[in-house]
Amino acid sequence: VRGAFVAEDGYQLVAIDYSQIELRIAAIMSEDPQMIEIFKKGEDVHSGVASRVFGVSESEVTADMRRKAKVINFGILYGMGVNALRANLGEDTSRAEAQEFLNAYFNTFTRLAEYLEETKSFAREHGYTETMFGRRRHFAGISSSVPFIRAQAERMAINAPIQGTEGDILRIASRDIAAWNKKEKNADQVRMLLQIHDELIFEIKDSELKTAVPQLVEIMENVFTGKETHGVPVEVEVKVGKNWLEMEKYRK
Repeated sequence: VRGAFVAEDGYQLVAIDYSQIELRIAAIMSEDPQMIEIFKKGEDVHSGVASRVFGVSESEVTADMRRKAKVINFGILYGMGVNALRANLGEDTSRAEAQEFLNAYFNTFTRLAEYLEETKSFAREHGYTETMFGRRRHFAGISSSVPFIRAQAERMAINAPIQGTEGDILRIASRDIAAWNKKEKNADQVRMLLQIHDELIFEIKDSELKTAVPQLVEIMENVFTGKETHGVPVEVEVKVGKNWLEMEKYRK
């Protein structure tokens, strides 16, 4: 399907993707020192987490350790409990092993664990959560007397500030790029086509690539201007190609 999206003659498709943005937001919002350290040092986040949870150096992290860290990294942002973790880690993982891994994770990233519980408690008390930019999401089911409805609302409440902030920064980036396009009067040379999750897709004239891409990167990496990021860098990855299927990492 991606191969059907082809740039106009004289243009290239450019995909600019926020790198590990949900985990970066989680580090910023929770102020967890261990998670912040991983991003400040420029470590691979999954290997960095595996290194700390399993108590080995990053060079000793195996592919299986990294896979497990990746599962829990994204799972805890969606309120994943021990049973879901066990299912995602694979059939050869017992519930006791999954619980031990979950405990080790939260004992390592204690501030992140506290933040997730605080978010859940705030939602119970107020009926909503907020993104970093103040956008609220309300949860009618958070006070339900039906256990599974209440549990579902709690899981959504845990994720909403993080995923909501991600949505906010894509909107802010899109707005700022549109303003830049208008100021530079280059809307036909740099066409913003669409957003897919944490990625913006552009169609850029061949002759404008070298000048436009660095400016787009700068705009997208500065969406948190005025917000405290605790030193966590916001980074993007750029890919370029004639069609959406065959894209390669952009090199200046």
